[in-house]
Amino acid sequence: MTYLATPADSPLFANQTGHIPNYLRVFALQPGAYAAWEQLSASVRDGMDLHRYELVTLAAARRLGSDYCTLAHSKVLRDRFYDADRLRAIVDDHRNAGLSPLDVAIMDFADQVAADPTAITDEHAAPLRAHGLSDQDIFQIVLAVCIRRFFSGVLSAVAATPDPALLTPTPDLR
Repeated sequence: MTYLATPADSPLFANQTGHIPNYLRVFALQPGAYAAWEQLSASVRDGMDLHRYELVTLAAARRLGSDYCTLAHSKVLRDRFYDADRLRAIVDDHRNAGLSPLDVAIMDFADQVAADPTAITDEHAAPLRAHGLSDQDIFQIVLAVCIRRFFSGVLSAVAATPDPALLTPTPDLR
């Protein structure tokens, strides 16, 4: 699960039934940080439609090498938007998976921001503007990627393993 000794009980576990996700076990070491993350994450997620948020998050998680977040957000995309074959195609190569040109541009931009936020310029945002996105839309994508950098970074740094439920039915998305 992680190399850290995590608490057996935490206020974070109160609303969980059955399995407690590994990310919650990690954040049980600092529940206040998780509460702040939840508030920030919700404000970012609420600022864009769920489909866009999940594509952005998937692109960022893949670039960051986060199996946990890639699997978790692939599950949302699979459960809400795509069948397993289409999702596999998106994960393998989003540019050739039949996505709209806007969705491809969004995932490309998210990948660039995740790779090196300090290198992003107006040129990187131009394709999004060409598809009609506003500066607020672009900023929401930046926020979604950067909060993913935090969360994925924490889980990766403590070697949190993806929960078994994330591995079915498409375990090869890692």
